[in-house]
Parts: sequence; structure tokens; C-alpha cells
Amino acid sequence: MQQLSERAKPKGVLEGLGTLIIRVLISLFVPIVTFLVLYAGFRFLRDANAPKGIVALVAIVWGVGGVGLLYLVANWFTERLGDPWRARIQPFVFIGPAVAILIWYLALPTARTLWLSLLDRNGQAFVGLSNYLAAFTNRDMFTAFRNNLMWIVFGATFCVVLGLLIAVLADRSRFENFAKSMIFLPMAISMVGAGVIFNMLYNVSPNIGILNAIYTGLGGKPVAWTAAASLAPWNNIFLIIILVWLQTGYAMVLFSAAIKGIPGEIMEASRVDGATEIQVFFKIMIPYIMGTIIAVATTIVIFTLKIFDVVQVMTGGQFSTQVIATEFYRQYFTAQNSGYGSAIAIVLLIAVIPVMVYNLRQFSEREVF
Repeated sequence: MQQLSERAKPKGVLEGLGTLIIRVLISLFVPIVTFLVLYAGFRFLRDANAPKGIVALVAIVWGVGGVGLLYLVANWFTERLGDPWRARIQPFVFIGPAVAILIWYLALPTARTLWLSLLDRNGQAFVGLSNYLAAFTNRDMFTAFRNNLMWIVFGATFCVVLGLLIAVLADRSRFENFAKSMIFLPMAISMVGAGVIFNMLYNVSPNIGILNAIYTGLGGKPVAWTAAASLAPWNNIFLIIILVWLQTGYAMVLFSAAIKGIPGEIMEASRVDGATEIQVFFKIMIPYIMGTIIAVATTIVIFTLKIFDVVQVMTGGQFSTQVIATEFYRQYFTAQNSGYGSAIAIVLLIAVIPVMVYNLRQFSEREVF
């Protein structure tokens, strides 16, 4: 009996292995077919002679549905492998594509940009840190650093303060939903679209520009608000107003959600104890939602450090309104100086990293992750 049992063990192992191989081969059939279908859709989208309407429809179905189909098929495939293999493979199936995209579109371009920053304008001769030395000694870059600092000090501060005040005030209004909708509405407009709108608002002609129409109506002369050299550096304020107009709604929504999470019993108990509304605001509300305030503030600071499109649309970085991102664009694409332009991009990356690290540490300390 023992000999028969020992002979049966290899046979059982081989049968189990054969079953696993067959299951894997059958499971691979569906992902392969799915990939071929998606690849056929990709080839169709590249066909210049295809009808535009059909191309648009296929792009929507293929782009949105294709991603969902890939994940569904990948999940189906891992489910067929059994519990041990599913536990090992499934995390990589769902996280793997995101990691691959981050590596391909973020990590590798960053490494390549860092290497280019050590080369000359043509990307051939090694020049070491010369481009970085030029970036920190160039007058235009000093102006860009100053302007980015103005965007942080005025833009981020006003977005956070106004968003918080509006969230607190709207929370007590009968028209809360309507007011919040109107303030959040500019978020639907792109930065480029907002730049075009405010270009007309700031137009030097009183017949077009509302601001000059009001100013000349009060007896003044038309002013090029963003292009007047005499207003520098305060002409940047007129660009920062666009950011405040767009991002205040974002801050307001997050602050409003955080305020609604404050237990009502705490608020009522403080008022019963004789606390004024100002004391309630500073002693209870602010400490309770400090995590949200830090998250919103650091997010907007990062956004202002990378600001580009508004400045490019409004002034093209002229009239002392350039920022780090527009200087990178000007040097890399206009002046065709890949080394210097890459160095400016790395400087911008280095400027953003400390804010991101601080944000992540705050999240970790407050157990957000």
C-alpha cells in the first residue's frame, strides 16, 4: 500500500501540473484576443482616410472602454490561476500599468532631462554644472524667481484665505448650494480659456476692456495693465488674479467638506460656554481642519510653482512677467538651447520637491495614508 501511494504521488503532481498548464493556456487566450482587438482599434485610429465621425466614436469607445476591458480581462485571467498565484500576481496586474506609465512618462524623461542639463546647447559636449551656474546668475532667471515667489505669496495665500472665508460664510447661508456653484464654476474653464477672457478684460481699449472702461470713466488714461513696464513687477498681480478666480472654488469645496465634518456638539458647547464666533473660528474650526488647510495650501503652492499657461497666453513671459516655466520654454524651444533649458526644468523640479515632501509628511503624521 505504501509503495502504491508513493507511485501515485508523482502521477498526481504531474496531473496537477498539467491541469495548471492547460488552465494557463486557456486563460491566456482571452487576454491575447483582447490585445489584438485593442491593437486593431489603434491601427484604425491611425488611418488618415477613415471617416472622422467614426474615428471619434471609436476613440471614445476604444480609449475609455479599452482600459476598463483590459483590467476586467486581467482580473479574469488571474482568477483562473487559483488562490496561490492570484495572491501573487493580482497586485501587479492592477498596479503594474500605473507604475509602468510613471516610469516611462515621468522617471525616464526626468533622468534624460538631468543628463541633457549637463550637456551643451546641442546636447553633445559635456559642460558639467555650467548651465546651472548660468541659471542662478542670469538676470531673467532672477526675475522669474521673484515672480514665482509673488505667485506663491499672493496667489496661494488669497486662494486659501478666500476659499476658507467663503466656505465658512456659505455654510450659514440659505443659498449655500447656489453660491458655491457660482464660485466653483470657473474651475470648469481651462487656464488658457481664462487667459483669453482676462485678455479682453484687461484690453487697453476702453471699448473692449472693462477695467480700462471703468478707469477712464473715473478720469484716468487707458493702461496696458499686464504689458506696462512702469507697473513691473506689480503687473504680475493682474495675472495672479486669474489664478485666484479659478482656484478659490477648489479651495472652498474642500474646506466646506472639512467644516461639515466638525462635530456639531463641539461647536454648540463652545458657544454655550460664551465663545464668540471669531473665537470659534480660530480656536475650533482652524485646528480641526488644519490637515485640509495644509493639503490645499501645498497643492496650490505646487501649482503656482509650475504656472505656465496663463503667463504664456497673457504676456508670453514679456514685460517682466516671466516665470520659471516660461523661461524653460523660451530657452528650450525658442532659443533651441537644450542644455540650459533642461537645467531650468531641473531647477523647477528641485523647487517643487520640498513642498511635495512636506505635504506627504503631513499626510503621514495625520494618518491620511
